[in-house]
Amino acid sequence: MRDSNLPEPELLKTVLQPLLEDFQYWFARSRQLLEKEQLSFMSDQEQSDLLLRVKQAQDKVNTAKMLFAATDGQVGIEMETLMPWHKLVTECWQVAMRLRQDREV
Repeated sequence: MRDSNLPEPELLKTVLQPLLEDFQYWFARSRQLLEKEQLSFMSDQEQSDLLLRVKQAQDKVNTAKMLFAATDGQVGIEMETLMPWHKLVTECWQVAMRLRQDREV
């Protein structure tokens, strides 16, 4: 929901900037897990594919964040761009939860 008291660039900074930082954080964490752990519930190929998708998403998020900063928050990001990142973060969370569950058993 839009706060009509905020000018559009300020709204973008308030919403988009923290969202991009969250994506950076979760992709970095996921990358570290996928690079350091051998996940028994995933094949090597599945783990490698997920790691590749995380690396690609990291590159895209970093580029978006640089463009956002270079334009002083004047540029937004289409939902069609954000949704795959969100889905990938959710997939990574599921992998991390499964790893935690396996370790508890």
